[in-house]
Amino acid sequence: MQPLLYVENLTKRYTGKRDHLAVDNISFHLKPKEILGFLGPNGSGKTTTIQMLLGTLLPTSGSISYFGHDFFKNRSESLGHIAYASAYTSLPWSLTLRENLITTGLLYGLKSDETQRRCEPLLRRFGMWELYRSPVSSLSAGQITRLMLVKAFFIRPKIVLLDEPTASLDPEMAKEICDFIIEQKDQSGVSILFTSHKMEEASFLCDRILFLKNGKIIADDKPQNLVKSINTFHVKLAIIDGLEKMLALLQEFQLHYHLSHKLVDVSLDEGQIPLFLSRITQLGIQYSTIRIEEPSLEDYFLQMSR
Repeated sequence: MQPLLYVENLTKRYTGKRDHLAVDNISFHLKPKEILGFLGPNGSGKTTTIQMLLGTLLPTSGSISYFGHDFFKNRSESLGHIAYASAYTSLPWSLTLRENLITTGLLYGLKSDETQRRCEPLLRRFGMWELYRSPVSSLSAGQITRLMLVKAFFIRPKIVLLDEPTASLDPEMAKEICDFIIEQKDQSGVSILFTSHKMEEASFLCDRILFLKNGKIIADDKPQNLVKSINTFHVKLAIIDGLEKMLALLQEFQLHYHLSHKLVDVSLDEGQIPLFLSRITQLGIQYSTIRIEEPSLEDYFLQMSR
């Protein structure tokens, strides 16, 4: 399948008193019906790249092609098939949901009755149809996130750029949003570029992940393959007696750990686990529970972000 989006040698450099290379010669593609994760620490170049993909920021060099055509020579035509949603953008609060959605529909060449016909099933999916004529100012944060997604998907785009759509949402609400994104991919075949700082979410949603650091792509692979590339396991214990001995043991092994009251979460390589557990027994450290967890995408993120 030919990529819907193809980026080649994209670079963005800010010049002035402080020269800054925000995006450093990156190349990637987005395939049909693919959810592509765009991950990396703050300042890695994710938002700058998305702004260039939307045409709100011009690159210093490089090329962007949508649907086989140069983006900057076919900007209006390309944007007619691209939608964007972010937890960090706002909508006109004085306008109703209906007015916000109809305005968006007009930008994409839809009449108001067609906009309503398309929006109704999506709003009903989120339990918001009864709010259709309510002002945006009356919505909760979760409802605004839902509205942003309805706004992005009702135009039936070929590509959606989602910039941290679940930021600041509680786990139940975030899961609902993730389920909706999967539904849209499966039902309409839309391709999605997805950014998030929630690694469990990214692992669940993404078919493939690009990891950015200092403006460069340093990894491009399936989530499970990225996780397999590291060897960090977690040993979690609830200490009953011998906490001071445990802290001394952690220093002896020079391990990263997190301590919450008497709950200890230790990060270590798989080969260190037998000796570590043996030393706990030798020192007489008593614990009530123990759990050993395999590496996760969050472990990969933390290791690569250092």
